[in-house]
Amino acid sequence: MKTTVNVLVQKYGGTSLRTLDHVRRAATRTAQAWRRGTRVAVVVSARGSRTDDLLRLAADVGAVDSSRELDQLLAVGEAESAALMALALDGLGVPAVSLTGPQAGIHTTDRHGDALISRIEAVRVREALDAGKVAVVTGFQGVDRRGDIATLGRGGSDTTAVALAARLRASACEIYTDVDGVFSADPRILPAARLLPWVHPGVMAEMAFAGARVLHTRCIELAAMEGVEVRVLNASSQAPGTTVVDREDVRPLETRRAVVAVTHDTDVARVLVHCREIRRDLAPDVFAVLAASGTVVDLVARSGQYESEFRMGFTVKRSQADAVRTALHELTAGFGGGVHFDENVGKVSVVGMGLLSRPEYTARLMAALATAGIPTSWISTSQMRISVIVPRERTADAVETLHREFHLDRHEPTDLVSATA
Repeated sequence: MKTTVNVLVQKYGGTSLRTLDHVRRAATRTAQAWRRGTRVAVVVSARGSRTDDLLRLAADVGAVDSSRELDQLLAVGEAESAALMALALDGLGVPAVSLTGPQAGIHTTDRHGDALISRIEAVRVREALDAGKVAVVTGFQGVDRRGDIATLGRGGSDTTAVALAARLRASACEIYTDVDGVFSADPRILPAARLLPWVHPGVMAEMAFAGARVLHTRCIELAAMEGVEVRVLNASSQAPGTTVVDREDVRPLETRRAVVAVTHDTDVARVLVHCREIRRDLAPDVFAVLAASGTVVDLVARSGQYESEFRMGFTVKRSQADAVRTALHELTAGFGGGVHFDENVGKVSVVGMGLLSRPEYTARLMAALATAGIPTSWISTSQMRISVIVPRERTADAVETLHREFHLDRHEPTDLVSATA
């Protein structure tokens, strides 16, 4: 993506705007960039627990599913943040204008609660920047083909920021949160985790999918496709943060550290579908059920076409299990089968580059967990990720074990094992 000189997109998450002091601090940081001559567009999330509070209000009046009216309600949180941010900037002598998603020209698909951004016109955003103002845009929302507000679902504000940066051809998209950047593991459960100054977009996308909560997968995938440089920074400090960008590395290609991080996810359910004495391939039907509810699957394995019993195993998010439980039971019951859900599991992954080409890494992972007495079940390997299922109560132990096994607390790439070792 060819960048435009002196255009910067900043995004502030809910924790970065939790109190009015946080809002003032964010406005001060934006004002500093503006006073350096940078044209700044800001994307904001709802403050603190505002979205959860609105969801509880909706539940109290009987709302249970995503709908047009629920999106109308949830959009209030980001609109409040944008107006407060613009007012705070005005108080600092920085001209600013707040814009809702529809006002900013953010168009989405028609799926309420989980819409996708289809295009951004950004006419009013450009007008504001050209007039020397800071444009403060609501994240998480846009307008569908009927002219109704549609929210973007989890990670929507991050995705809004990256999409806007791509549309404006900004030099970078700075995402401010409550942590110093991206770490080699979750520092909340592993204090020895190391801050990563740079992460490849493909690796970051795998980390996000496998449980790292700093950035959402949708945001990083879009950044990679559009060539947007993303910087993850702490809104409360001057820490250098982490840059997510595709760049040439000065280290030799085949002697760099292959494992970059260990991630974990306890929002996991293991699902086993089985039907005895059936020749029909039910895999397309199973995937159709999952797709209908927007359920993402991982670690998929299945029986072969010549076996008399159909078996298929996969993992889904535990929080999404109820969305497919009934439909899968109804599908398999029609063929004399059943479905088993195991929600007492966690997924632990090592993420990096070239892992499939180095089978010794899978061997080391399995040996380290076995030595630590941590039972494992399903495993999946790819060039960028090795994931394994462990008992939920041993997830943190598995993260610590693998972080130590691959020497991720060290700054030098000393964890390589040659193929002949």
